[in-house]
Amino acid sequence: MISNEFSMKKVRAYASAAHFGPTMIVTTIAFVLALVLGPFTKAFLIAFTVFLGQLIIGWSNDIYDYADDLKHHRTNKPLVVGAVSVTELTRTTFIFIPIAIIANLIGPLGLKGGSVYLLGVGCGIAYNFYFKFSLLSPLPYAIACAALPASVFYGLERTPPLWILTTGSLLGVTFHFLNVLKDLSQDRESNIGGLPQRLGKKRSLFAVLLLLVLIVPTAVALR
Repeated sequence: MISNEFSMKKVRAYASAAHFGPTMIVTTIAFVLALVLGPFTKAFLIAFTVFLGQLIIGWSNDIYDYADDLKHHRTNKPLVVGAVSVTELTRTTFIFIPIAIIANLIGPLGLKGGSVYLLGVGCGIAYNFYFKFSLLSPLPYAIACAALPASVFYGLERTPPLWILTTGSLLGVTFHFLNVLKDLSQDRESNIGGLPQRLGKKRSLFAVLLLLVLIVPTAVALR
C-alpha cells in the first residue's frame, strides 16, 4: 500500500513537472483535430505521440528553471518541494527523448508529419534554453503552434490550410504573452528578458488584446 502511494506521488510529480495542464490542452487539440480529419484509432495514436513531445518540453523547462524556481520559492514546482529530484527528472527526460523522436517519425504522423511536429518540440526546447531571454521570444511559439496542426494534417495525408497555420501562430504568440504575465516581475529580477518582459505588463496586455482582435479577421481573410 505504501509502495503504491509512493508510486502515485512520483507519477503526479512527473505530471506536474511536465506542466500537465498545458500539455493536455495541446494533446487534446491534436486529438480533436485528428478526429475531425480521420478515424478514432489514428487520432488517439497521434495524440499519444504529441503527448510524448510535450513531456520533453515541460520537463526540460523545469530542469532548466530549477535554480530560479528555488530562488522565488515556487512551491508548486515538484523539483522545488523535492517530490522528484533533478537527477531523476533529467534521467527520465533523456530516456523519453529517443522514444518521442522514434514514435513521431515512424508513428501515425509519418515521416513528414512527425518531422514537422518535432520542429515544434525543438522550438519549445529552444525557448526554454535561449529564446526566453531574447526579443524574439514569441518566435518559437509562433512556429510550434503552426507546426502542431500542420503535423496532424500531414499525418492524415492532407495539406494544412494557410488560415489554420496563421491562426495557430497568432494563438501561440497570444498564449506566450499571457503565460509570462503572471511571473513577469520575478522574471525581470532573474534577468529573463523576452519580449513581454521588456514591454511590461500594460503593453503586453495590449499586445494580447491586439492579437485576439486580429485572429478572426485574419482567419476569414485567408480562407
